[in-house]
Amino acid sequence: MTLLADLTWPQAARHGQNGALLAVPVGATEQHGPHLPLSTDTDIAVALAGRLACAAPEAIVAPPVSFAASGEHEGFGGTVSVGHPALELVLVELGRSAARTFAGTVFVSTHGGNADTVARAIRRLHGEGRRVLGWSPRWDGDAHAGRTETSLMLALDPQRVALDRAAAGATAPLRELWPALRTGGVRSVSPNGVLGDPDGASAAEGHRLLTAAADALIAAVTAWAADLAAAAATA
Repeated sequence: MTLLADLTWPQAARHGQNGALLAVPVGATEQHGPHLPLSTDTDIAVALAGRLACAAPEAIVAPPVSFAASGEHEGFGGTVSVGHPALELVLVELGRSAARTFAGTVFVSTHGGNADTVARAIRRLHGEGRRVLGWSPRWDGDAHAGRTETSLMLALDPQRVALDRAAAGATAPLRELWPALRTGGVRSVSPNGVLGDPDGASAAEGHRLLTAAADALIAAVTAWAADLAAAAATA
């Protein structure tokens, strides 16, 4: 796995000349209940980008975008959000800048609150003729800091999961919680910040989820890279 931060500029230039892609993990710094670290979304994005780079040597992993649009979680200590306009601008400028060296840029976004903003940034970059791809995992299960994300973190870094403090939060379907979430944020429906129930989480389940998501990411990037190569060949 090649990390952009480890390269010198001549090394990075050579990778770019050889058609390298830049994988940018896009996470968040936000509350994930009383039992998961604030970096949960970022940790997952970094892990998936790393698996992509291991499977596709032409992919290079950039330092993560760790501050994003997390306004719905600002009722909890430690959440740091830059908001949607700032995140969109950061991604657009990253895409523009990366295009000077790399054949394409992949934004690997794992915070659901970033979805619309990432999509807007991608549309702007596409409109400028930039070669960019936005990708997010689709997890089955609860929405936030419940069994799914707890399992993922148990697989990635179990020492940072405080299972003795894990507890269920709001367990109603997200569609029922959505009106209150929009007006009052997560704290208005869940005092502990959890949307779901961590009970039953396991590292084994987390490894399965990570493998399935990584396989989907690798397939999406492989197909996209093939399209880029085909377009370049006919240009």
